[in-house]
Amino acid sequence: MATEPTWEELLGSKNWDGLIDPLNLSLRNFVLHCGDLSQAPMDAFNNDQGSKYAGSSRYGKKSFFEKVMLESASDYEVRAFLYAPTKLVSPSTMFNNSKSDDSWDRDSNMIGYIAVTTDEVSQASGRREIYIVWRGTVTFAEWMNDLDRGLVSAQELVPSEKDPKKVPGVMAGWLKMYVSSNPDSTFTNLSARTQLQKKIEELRNQYKDEKLSIIATGHSLGASLATLSAFDLVENGIRDIRVAAVVSASPHVGDQVFVDRVEMYPNLKVFRTWNTHDNVPSFPQTKWGEYRAVGVELKVDKHKSPYLKTFADEHNLQGLLHVVSGWNGDNKPFEWSGKRSLALANRDTDLLKDDYLIPVHWWVEHNRGMIRNENGEWVLVQDEPEPEFKNVDGNEG
Repeated sequence: MATEPTWEELLGSKNWDGLIDPLNLSLRNFVLHCGDLSQAPMDAFNNDQGSKYAGSSRYGKKSFFEKVMLESASDYEVRAFLYAPTKLVSPSTMFNNSKSDDSWDRDSNMIGYIAVTTDEVSQASGRREIYIVWRGTVTFAEWMNDLDRGLVSAQELVPSEKDPKKVPGVMAGWLKMYVSSNPDSTFTNLSARTQLQKKIEELRNQYKDEKLSIIATGHSLGASLATLSAFDLVENGIRDIRVAAVVSASPHVGDQVFVDRVEMYPNLKVFRTWNTHDNVPSFPQTKWGEYRAVGVELKVDKHKSPYLKTFADEHNLQGLLHVVSGWNGDNKPFEWSGKRSLALANRDTDLLKDDYLIPVHWWVEHNRGMIRNENGEWVLVQDEPEPEFKNVDGNEG
């Protein structure tokens, strides 16, 4: 009988040896859990341009996991939202946009969140888990940024490295999203990178007497940012706790120097899950800057599921999680356990065969956040975003 992997082994302490083929049940559940956390900021993101708060999270920290209907919602607390500028030109670009008079400004987008396990869960498990979750692509500007495939120097992420040959190259689009700021924005006068660093430092101080671990996760664009941010945290000082990027359908992040740099640190591991028919994890191709895949991979074949249409959205997160839930290996049959709802495969696309009579695109925001008040008027009700970070001058941002 196989020994149950420890928490450290699930985070890659042994490079997931013996856990992938066949897929270990605990690792399967952990990958699915990270996938569900990655879905949450997509569900919470307000992309309705008619809304006063377009670009923000529809839900506040206290209600976030309940509103996105995370299965284990009561086990986690959102401690911070992460924001990125809506317009990105080059790394560390400073903008001259006028600040909005509203408390929420339209120059910022919620790009992710940081969450921790609750005191009750942490005491029961003997560890405190910190999750850094990045959102996938939604807006047009983000799509344009995703196509900025040039390989650029990540020198600002490795300031101590003086040898140019040891400075990793990363895709320009991912770096822009991560390090750009807007001094006139209430929410992004600090880059997402700086927001993350400040909050992680705060949490490490708060829980310094507990057994900590950091898990960065995301899908697609979010997977790239998760990998980049996990590397950045370890590169710049977090060497005493385990840090893992557990990501779904990740494009290439950097070159061979980046891969080598990641592998320098024994406490940093990357685990990538992707569908072999999905083209995104092969982007950018190696002919554009010699990109290389990083970390250990779980590669699944969506076409092995008898429940899914053969030619449908190969990049969809829920489709990928559906396959993971029944995956046993290349040479073993797909076995649906029934523990993950089959209907989820159709929640935001059209993947399931018509025989199952599951509506397509069935996950929708109820009335787009509109409710009828006591006067019979239909009004928008949404948790108003609140700035929580401060810039170097001590101003809220």
